[in-house]
Amino acid sequence: MNKINKHIGSSFDSFLKEEDLLEETHARALKRALSEQLQDSMETSKLTKVSMADRMATSRSQLDQESV
Repeated sequence: MNKINKHIGSSFDSFLKEEDLLEETHARALKRALSEQLQDSMETSKLTKVSMADRMATSRSQLDQESV
């Protein structure tokens, strides 16, 4: 008796695509990566959120805002 698993060979990306979640998931991952890079950059440069917001011509609250 050989049971065949229908999920073997499929990928998480194909699952997300089937559920219409692939683009949203990739966008969130990119936002998170960018946010982490920005935070690292701020720490390296010893910048506060206020000074970074000034340099980016935005507000501190915009830097804190996270899309859901």
